[in-house]
Amino acid sequence: MGTQSGGDVLLAQVEDELTFTATSAVKEIAFGSVAGMVAEVFEYPFDLAKVRLQAQLLTPASAHTKHFNGPLHCLMQTWKEEGVRGLYRGLPAPMVGAMAETAALFLAYTEFQNVIRKLSPPTSSTDGRNLKPPPLSITQLGLASAGAGFVTSFVLTPIELVKCKMQVQMMNFKPIIPPSTSPGRIPHRSSSSLPDAARHISSSSVASKYPKRFTHNATSRTAEAISSPSKPPGPIALTRSIVDEYGFRGLWLGHTGTLLRETGGCAAWFVCKEYVARKLVEQRIRRMPAASTDLLAWESAFSGAVAGAVGALLFYPADTVKSAIQTEDELRPRGSLLRKNKQSTFLGTFRKMWVKHGVRGLYAGCGMTVARAVPSSGIIFVVYDGLSSWFA
Repeated sequence: MGTQSGGDVLLAQVEDELTFTATSAVKEIAFGSVAGMVAEVFEYPFDLAKVRLQAQLLTPASAHTKHFNGPLHCLMQTWKEEGVRGLYRGLPAPMVGAMAETAALFLAYTEFQNVIRKLSPPTSSTDGRNLKPPPLSITQLGLASAGAGFVTSFVLTPIELVKCKMQVQMMNFKPIIPPSTSPGRIPHRSSSSLPDAARHISSSSVASKYPKRFTHNATSRTAEAISSPSKPPGPIALTRSIVDEYGFRGLWLGHTGTLLRETGGCAAWFVCKEYVARKLVEQRIRRMPAASTDLLAWESAFSGAVAGAVGALLFYPADTVKSAIQTEDELRPRGSLLRKNKQSTFLGTFRKMWVKHGVRGLYAGCGMTVARAVPSSGIIFVVYDGLSSWFA
């Protein structure tokens, strides 16, 4: 059996390093989950305000539907009327979503990089030693991150659908408030406490005297009791209602917007982060040639913050259209005869927004989103890069 040359051994070592192992997968999932969870807790109230501002763009004004003048007004009104729980309404779903999204994103991003490296020839020194994978170019990183965003969008859409619906529930929710007696007055005796015969006589006498009014009021009260529960449904009940009404595919309502946002936004996000990080390291090495080439915490935070602003800004209109589609049913006027099972299309909703609000409408809540994306993205990369370096 023949022996391998030194170059073949080194090449085999490189291929082994590029092989996607179970251990590396677990690390990517764990690091991404922690980073996403930490960032989600910080940014959630701002995301709630963003979604509510986007959702109200095509919602007809009514007596029961709340409308907000801007991000700060939305946050203040939510705090005033719903308290801390209102600012974090629907948090469990996006918390799980943030963990799944960030883990899937970094996992797919790493794997796409490995695939690109395998397809690229390895580099070596002139004596054939120190064989190592070549650093990916910005274009290659863009391809890897776009692929990662494309894959992640399929995981993210159902989670964001439930999250967005829960975030706008209180904008069009009228709970049943039990009647209360005025101070100092004797409460009326309810008909349920009367004997059956007396209750029958009372109801029949009123109905005979005012037949139309009695029937109409009874029907209205019954309809209101059915359509106005004491509290809005939770994530599990919402998921069940979506599947019952639209089928399993209904969980991917608004997926076109998520796909565009994630594919393009992730490419911009990772490319911008890597470009700024490389420039910061180059400047530091130029000043201190003996310094380590490892990314420092502040460099990771700064490059991540810049990337967060760029990624959020470029593909924001796709997110606006997506949010409007996903929250349309929740903000539909009570008693509307419009078909709920007729899903809106991405292009159709985009045209409506463009005609009604123009560019300004498509960027509703964008300032709030960019403001939260800057520190949130910085946190994600500091946590992820720090964990990766610590457990390397």
